[in-house]
Amino acid sequence: MDPPIPEAPDICIRAAEPADMRLVADVMNQPRAVWGTLQTPFTPAAMREARFDATDQNNRLLVAEVGERVIGMIGLHREPWHRRSHVAHLGMAVHDAHAGHGVGTALLAAVVDLAERWWNIKRLELNVYADNARAVELYERFGFQREGLHRAYAWRDGAYVDSLSMARLSL
Repeated sequence: MDPPIPEAPDICIRAAEPADMRLVADVMNQPRAVWGTLQTPFTPAAMREARFDATDQNNRLLVAEVGERVIGMIGLHREPWHRRSHVAHLGMAVHDAHAGHGVGTALLAAVVDLAERWWNIKRLELNVYADNARAVELYERFGFQREGLHRAYAWRDGAYVDSLSMARLSL
């Protein structure tokens, strides 16, 4: 299945650089963006910079940029163990002001292409909060299928929330 074409042609997807981490922190600290991830609010840019500095060849962070402003990010993380080296998982966030405008589509298209055409990934995995309908619909458009439900998966905004396990198998 070919990924959908992004809605907004002015979105540039590229590898993240160390200088981007302050802008990534801004994206990740947005109320709606942090709501949809396992991150917590008010994470300082210095913590994101340290995590980025510790990245190895089994991890890749891509950013979505409009003009020179980072408006979204997606991480691809390959399993390092030999028997699971055909597997990678991903996580994504989009700046609240740009949600629903094709940024997630562009990020997901780029990471699926990287995983399947360049890293030889057979299985892409992710977890998404079960109540995040917009994200679930996006992943399903890209061929991800629901594989399971994790009840009380994470503590978010004062309550436990469920998560869906989803995966996409390349042909």
